[in-house]
Amino acid sequence: MKRVLKAAAAIFIGMIAAAGGAQADALDDIMKAKVIRIAVPQDFAPFGSAGSDLKPQGYDIDMANLIGKELGVKVEIIPVTSANRIPYLQTKKADLVISSLGKNAEREKVIDFSISYAPFFSGVYGTKDIDVTKVEDLAGKTVGATRGAIEEQEISKSAPSSTTVKRYEDNNATISAFISGQVDLIATGNVIAAAIAEKAPAARKPVVKFVIKDSPCYVGMNKDEPKLLAKVNEIIGKAKASGELGKISEKWLKAPLPASIGS
Repeated sequence: MKRVLKAAAAIFIGMIAAAGGAQADALDDIMKAKVIRIAVPQDFAPFGSAGSDLKPQGYDIDMANLIGKELGVKVEIIPVTSANRIPYLQTKKADLVISSLGKNAEREKVIDFSISYAPFFSGVYGTKDIDVTKVEDLAGKTVGATRGAIEEQEISKSAPSSTTVKRYEDNNATISAFISGQVDLIATGNVIAAAIAEKAPAARKPVVKFVIKDSPCYVGMNKDEPKLLAKVNEIIGKAKASGELGKISEKWLKAPLPASIGS
């Protein structure tokens, strides 16, 4: 009886090992198919939106194409929204998600993340001649912000009591106020700052003074794909070292790539 049990156990262990060995590897599958399916944003410029030719364009699309180029495979762009980007990954409709994706504890339970590839943060911006490096420096100054935005809430709580917070009803009004010179400092996100830099004359280009909240972007992928994770991290690291990632940041965010990106 003992021999029978030992034999059965050996067969069972062998079956498990065989099943584990036969388990598909995402990177191998991508290289075999010569296609990588990457989910990108369709409604969140400058990370991803439709261009004048209706083709996807933006930071995340450039990043997706960079990964495809480095792998030597064709990139299949899959437009997604914030709501369905992770489900697309989990249901195998996409191999990677490059969609201004932030990392948090809840998401880390269901997917894995690369090292960061893009900055995404809220901060205080101003013209280059204003000497402000921290929240305490706002004493006696006027700061514009969009009413109800996280930046307006944070500045209202943390700025010195002598700071004047000038509130505008939407981002367009905040942008106009800064460009026209109604305010020389604004609390906003780096995406809004990029939109201002696109429109403003040289003297009114916004420069980040300090960061209020930092939430960089990561590439998302399914769990337990160590080869794919390592390869994506390698590509991001290489692109940062070569300056290619910095060029993408300058192109779409109108700002240098922060040193913290790539970690």
